[in-house]
Amino acid sequence: MNAALPTPEGPAPDPDEPVVLGEPEQQPSAWNIANALTVLRILLVPLFGWLLLLDHGTQAKWRIAAALVFGVALLTDRIDGDIARRRGLVTDFGKVSDPLADKVLVGMALVGLSLLDELPWWVTIVILARELGITVLRFFVIRHGVIPASRGGKLKTGVQAVAIALYVLPLSGAWHDVAVVAMALAVIVTVVTGVDYVARALTLRQTSPRAAAKRARRAEREAAKAAEAADRAAASGHESP
Repeated sequence: MNAALPTPEGPAPDPDEPVVLGEPEQQPSAWNIANALTVLRILLVPLFGWLLLLDHGTQAKWRIAAALVFGVALLTDRIDGDIARRRGLVTDFGKVSDPLADKVLVGMALVGLSLLDELPWWVTIVILARELGITVLRFFVIRHGVIPASRGGKLKTGVQAVAIALYVLPLSGAWHDVAVVAMALAVIVTVVTGVDYVARALTLRQTSPRAAAKRARRAEREAAKAAEAADRAAASGHESP
């Protein structure tokens, strides 16, 4: 039996030994600190709602406690994404659950404030309709690509958080006026960024590689039909006396 000849890089591979092409890249486990913080934020939502509505929202101590829980939930939203990106812990579970947790938290706050007759229902409906509509639109265009978060979207999230926190706190007088102005600004930014997202989604749907390939296939079919029609016309012309 001939021995394998050595090479500068090392011995030649044994032909009888199976070749390993490399293991497929493994996705990080869903059981990680970033997703744990997201789950914690979801679990804080019913506690926040209970504290907000306790004693019909008339006790300042419960309102302050609700505001603190809301602040902790916002803090987890701030750091879970940073941890996931910095440590390479981005998972499919996190991509779905993180924005869902945000919407559930904001929805609980707006509905709770409207139930207490402290926030007009039309404000709650406008904001929640925008959030639900954008979520549906995101799934509608996912085949064409993912629309990255814009500065307007981040501004919207920040303004909503400030406005909600001011409404949850037992404020009166000039501070209540500040809360009203902040909520009005939140509604405006929410609507404007929603329109911008729709425009970007339509642009993505028209300019994505998937859309270009679809247009190319349609053009090929139309060209084939035109060529076939020309061939039939030429054939009928040759057959006529």
